[in-house]
Amino acid sequence: MKKVIIIGGGASGIMAAISAARKGAGVTLLEHMDRVGKKILSTGNGKCNYTNRVQDKSCYRGENPSFAWPVLKQFGFGDTLKFFLELGIYPKEREGYLYPASGQASSVLDVLRMELSRLSVNVVTGADIKEIKKNQRGFHIETSQSSFHGDACIIACGLKAFPKSGSDGSLFPHIEKLGHTFIDIVPALVQLKAKQSFFKSIAGIRSDISVELYVNQKLIARDRGEVQLTEYGISGIPVFQISRFAARALAENKNTQAVLDFTPYLSMEELKEELNRRFYREGAKKDCEEALIGFFPKKLIPVLLKECEIEIHKNAGILTERELKKLAEEIKYMHITITGTKGFEHAQVCAGGVNTEEINPETLESKLVTGLYFAGEVIDIDGICGGYNLQWAWASGYVAGLHGAE
Repeated sequence: MKKVIIIGGGASGIMAAISAARKGAGVTLLEHMDRVGKKILSTGNGKCNYTNRVQDKSCYRGENPSFAWPVLKQFGFGDTLKFFLELGIYPKEREGYLYPASGQASSVLDVLRMELSRLSVNVVTGADIKEIKKNQRGFHIETSQSSFHGDACIIACGLKAFPKSGSDGSLFPHIEKLGHTFIDIVPALVQLKAKQSFFKSIAGIRSDISVELYVNQKLIARDRGEVQLTEYGISGIPVFQISRFAARALAENKNTQAVLDFTPYLSMEELKEELNRRFYREGAKKDCEEALIGFFPKKLIPVLLKECEIEIHKNAGILTERELKKLAEEIKYMHITITGTKGFEHAQVCAGGVNTEEINPETLESKLVTGLYFAGEVIDIDGICGGYNLQWAWASGYVAGLHGAE
């Protein structure tokens, strides 16, 4: 029986253990937290968006995003659906996003742990890695619990996102000692901090907003949806989708700005017509603030006017064409300076990781160390919001476990 040791008991590590055990290997799963799968419990706001029906190359990112595709071809959406259905997870779909019908992420972790038990996987928790050595017989791994020997080793330790779940970067020195290099790691799917002081006065607003990200005055990414304005800056799924690019630019000390469009459902001409109606045709007995009530959240109106240097209580009907044009431009193109992210503590995933040039995309085996495999977030691949990071975890875990056991 081939012996496989897996380091990291997150989604990809658990899947690697199941895949290798089903292939007939004797599997030991090492986790330095007190239990496996902690991060799974927080996914999808506790509901676990475990995959997505829409699978496209644009949903995955990294220095070489196409690296993910040979892996996803071996274990794609249909395979994930079937795998979890057989374990007991009945799918509930919402616009292509799949959740367990129970509405509980704990259900996903429960069935995975039951399968580990059924396959007699040796799960060792509280196992801090002290040393990883490759010798002629395979791998010798020294931990705070005991020593372990395996013919193959799969590293599925994650990166630094949400370190309370166990992804704290403690294994990085061991990976580098084995000869591997990292693409710089930054937070992704994370909130962005802004320089402007007015955010404290508009915190709590949620609205349909288009967000464009500019790095050194060049458009890098855009997204649209419900954006949350917070006391520190901006949040929400559209912000998460562009955040990896902002984090990377900030790490490289590049000028990073976001442009907010508060009326993405209107063209500039349609917006100007609406403002003309509110200010000139119906604004004779209203001040500028009153003219915008019902069009924007009340807390946002004074900020928009102040940014245009328009007196809030000025009669709406006497606003100059120049002032109205300036207001329209502020509504469609509010520029904010991005100063940082909320950090690894708040990030759902990270961008960066082990350089994919050093990994075989068909098997996920190291090109540098025979018998060493990688799975999950530790590889320089990250997905957009919507179940893609878990799909990558399931797929890469399956492939690494399958080939590690052969």
